[in-house]
Amino acid sequence: MLKNRVGRALALGALLSAVWVSRPSANEEFPFGRELLLDTRPMKGSKRIPGIEIDHDGMAAIDLWCNTMQGRAVVSADAITISTGEKTDRPCAAERVQADDDLAAALIQVTHWRWEGDSLVMNGPKELRFRLHTN
Repeated sequence: MLKNRVGRALALGALLSAVWVSRPSANEEFPFGRELLLDTRPMKGSKRIPGIEIDHDGMAAIDLWCNTMQGRAVVSADAITISTGEKTDRPCAAERVQADDDLAAALIQVTHWRWEGDSLVMNGPKELRFRLHTN
């Protein structure tokens, strides 16, 4: 019985340590090569949430509400500049097309980034909050 409790306590400790180590801190660098999901709920009738992944070489894969696009990002200290290419041309509802356009416009206007708790915040005229994809 005691061995069982000790084993469970050790397993819980290991799990908590793994979660704590994988959490970003305020001093952590930009999460290159990690998928970031916009901190929002899916649009009605969909499970899709926009996301972005920026590689070390600056190449960016951007998933919007309906379409996707490639882009480039330059990250230096807390500054960030994102440029985007052409969107794919999937048939979408008008509200998703507008949401794609709005998000793409907000991304190209970001100028700085920071960690705020577990969220990566990109600042521009509109603040975009992302979280690390954990699946």
